[in-house]
Amino acid sequence: MELERETAGARPLEPWTEAEVLSLRLAGAQPYHLRNGGADGTSCSAGEMTQAWGGIRGSWACLLCFTSYEERLQICQIFAGLDSPDLGKCEEAFADAFKGLLDTEINYEERGQLHDAFTQMTHSLQEMAAAQGSFRVAFLHAAEKMQKIILQLKEVQACIPPCGLQEVTRRFRCRGCYSKVCDLPLDCPVQDLTVTRGRQAMFSCTVNFQLPKEEITYSWKFAGGGLRTQDPTYFRDIPRAQGYLARIRPVQPTHRGTFSCVITHDQRPLARLYFFLNVTGPPPRAETELQGSFREVLRWVPREAEMVEPWRPSLGELLARPEALTPGNQCLLVALVALASASVTVLVWMFFRWYCSGN
Repeated sequence: MELERETAGARPLEPWTEAEVLSLRLAGAQPYHLRNGGADGTSCSAGEMTQAWGGIRGSWACLLCFTSYEERLQICQIFAGLDSPDLGKCEEAFADAFKGLLDTEINYEERGQLHDAFTQMTHSLQEMAAAQGSFRVAFLHAAEKMQKIILQLKEVQACIPPCGLQEVTRRFRCRGCYSKVCDLPLDCPVQDLTVTRGRQAMFSCTVNFQLPKEEITYSWKFAGGGLRTQDPTYFRDIPRAQGYLARIRPVQPTHRGTFSCVITHDQRPLARLYFFLNVTGPPPRAETELQGSFREVLRWVPREAEMVEPWRPSLGELLARPEALTPGNQCLLVALVALASASVTVLVWMFFRWYCSGN
């Protein structure tokens, strides 16, 4: 006995369970027949089963996401009795009380808190059922309390266009019990950048939405030949480019093309940014002069080697230079004169002794 539910939201739902089939009976959606054969031997399609369940399932919404069928059935059995004819009315009252939560959408990070609130609600309803209270009053009170709790949860963050997988905006939808992020493309629009040849080009791989704090990586690629494209088949990796900033200097005509930056979190792409670099203008003057000098070198014919002798000025020429008589040079000159005078004095004394000793 198994029928496939129709797709709800972004994921297919699970096969029908016997507990849900029993809920159909309790809600008055009978006679109905299962695919494997009912009491009269006939069968029904998945669409017919879904249509029969639709009115009940839609009304329960968040209640179906955060409570089990066994918990809901047990509450009604305590309120109405195991074999009471009011068991079906209890289920209907339960569904009607929570119709206001049909299209509820909450912040994905708040699922745990909302689940705990529904768990506490089921315990409270069981206590009220054991005290022989009215299930209609109890369900309305519980639904009103849950609506107040949902309003106190952290709000869903709005999507920030134009691109990117924005995990901070993920929301949980009770209609279908599934989560969803903004329906935005990973590829961001191409940004145009015009730079004069020989100048510097800088690209900033940043987005206007919040990124995870850890395990963020940036990879850069380039599509040359002057292409302005977002087709991944034209791009080649730039191995040494890391981080969210990329800089090219000096810019040359070969750099004309599209640069791409991919932001990933734990190997999952979050956004792809594109920058088209257009290089304009003639070569800089300095570069032109350098190229001319290089051509002159290539045309140069070897001649006889000429030795350039260093300039060795005389003492007179050195003293004639205005910048030569610096305090340091003056001290050096005095030291040389003193040394020369001492040397002459020693030589004269030695000659005098030699002369006297001969006589």
